[in-house]
Amino acid sequence: MNELQALLLGLVQGFTEYLPVSSSGHLELGKIILGPEAEAGGLTFDIVVHVATVLSTLVILWREVMWIFAGLFRFDGRMNDEQKYVINILISMIPVGIVGLFFKDYIESLYGDNVIVVVGCCLLVTSLLLALTHFYVPREKEKISRLDAFIIGIAQACAVLPGLSRSGSTIATGLLLGNSRKNLAQFSFLMVIPPILGEALLDFKHIFAPSAEYLAEHSGEMAVVPTSSLIVGFIAAFISGCIACKWMIALVKKCKLIYFAIYCAIVGVIALYCSTL
Repeated sequence: MNELQALLLGLVQGFTEYLPVSSSGHLELGKIILGPEAEAGGLTFDIVVHVATVLSTLVILWREVMWIFAGLFRFDGRMNDEQKYVINILISMIPVGIVGLFFKDYIESLYGDNVIVVVGCCLLVTSLLLALTHFYVPREKEKISRLDAFIIGIAQACAVLPGLSRSGSTIATGLLLGNSRKNLAQFSFLMVIPPILGEALLDFKHIFAPSAEYLAEHSGEMAVVPTSSLIVGFIAAFISGCIACKWMIALVKKCKLIYFAIYCAIVGVIALYCSTL
């Protein structure tokens, strides 16, 4: 993978991580379009750009993160709002934790070389979810309940499939449950930080100390990526992630997600058509 390919894929990852169009799906399509050399970036590059987008979340939402930590360790006889918020995030992590630890490799093995078909189908599902938020507007609740946090977590766990947008699934599910747009955007972006960092740590373990079984299953993903390409990809993903995160929060508050539904439908159909060629 050269620097130009890393730059383009980093921008794709950063812009699509927070927009409800599936970063993993666009990253896979981008690698296919850029050719085998870009696909050889594999696991290492994916981890680096994902960590970059997590850092962009911390930069854009630093006030909210500081608010959580300021109250998390404050004990005054009863549970405060910050501690309740953290509990909701932990609850939302349960489904994705189960899927990530026990079923991720199995799910990835199901689609194998048919990734473009999976991306196309999942983009159409993302489109449907986003369209539902445009036509169905329930009465808004002020706070996200623990049950809602768990259901939103299930939506996040389903987004392990490339093409099924993590932000799109969680935001659409939260809106359909009647949660406040303002609170939901913040919660949706903060809840993905622990799973992404946890997945990155597990993947780094496989990279630096791979087992024989892992090498056999993922030999094609273990290509060495030039350090310069990793740096370019990281910077591109971080900067574009900051822009997309801030933009998406504003969009969720205005609830104009129908345009992304149309976009996902178009790209999904194109991907399915290309898979037949």
